[in-house]
Amino acid sequence: MNTKTPKNIAVFVSGTGSNFEAMLDKHIPVKLVVADRPCKALDRAKEVGIPTELIERKNFGVTFDRGLYTQKILEVLRTNDIHLVAMAGFMTILGESLFTEYDGFILNTHPSLLPLFKGDRAVRDALGAGAKETGCTIHIATARLDDGPILAQRSVPILPNDTTETLHERIKIEERALYPEVLKNILSGNLVLPHRVV
Repeated sequence: MNTKTPKNIAVFVSGTGSNFEAMLDKHIPVKLVVADRPCKALDRAKEVGIPTELIERKNFGVTFDRGLYTQKILEVLRTNDIHLVAMAGFMTILGESLFTEYDGFILNTHPSLLPLFKGDRAVRDALGAGAKETGCTIHIATARLDDGPILAQRSVPILPNDTTETLHERIKIEERALYPEVLKNILSGNLVLPHRVV
């Protein structure tokens, strides 16, 4: 199957699903919602009639079998003929096999202007560094954290009285506008992802 213009999208969630909600508002045709824990985003998907898969992660310790968990994710994606994965606040880091099979077709959003301020403290780190601006990045996810080709970015100025919370809220506003826009461009063929054959 040629996936140069992917059609079947799965959104991966773990929490409230504000990015998922933004996708719904912009009429992104989500085929499947996958969660690693019970969450509001999963409930919202059920409300609007989108198929869901809860692949619950119960082990958060050092004995967590990331490889086995990733294989369960891959089985669900294959069964549902998913072409493109949109990470939207999914809190489990997945194994390399996912990024090999879906190479170039996993998107992620990050609250900084990558490659600056990688990791889960990006907003705090931008403030701590005395940066004048930060923002959000939509990029192709790889097995390396917050790495991969950048698809789109939006800048957010850092104000003198900003806290981590106030700055993050302003970044989220831009993120919720940008992520659906990128997905629409992919679906329309205006943004072409790397070709692969599955």
